[in-house]
Amino acid sequence: MGDLFSIQHLLLLLLIVVLIFGTKKLRNIGADLGGAVKGFKEGMAGAAATENPEEKRSLDEKSTPSPVKEASAQDKTPS
Repeated sequence: MGDLFSIQHLLLLLLIVVLIFGTKKLRNIGADLGGAVKGFKEGMAGAAATENPEEKRSLDEKSTPSPVKEASAQDKTPS
């Protein structure tokens, strides 16, 4: 049978697909596929960011300094 995926077979297959679907429809399919891949990647990045909110919260607390309340002279005198 020979080489199933030779360059001649692939070119013939591409020609048949172009004749059946047309170039405009193939362009739209490519754009839709690209948009789906981009959306999937953004979704995975968002899922990784929200995967462990407790860890993120602890990192946020470490990075922001806590306000220090200074004791005034009035706070030190007994009532």
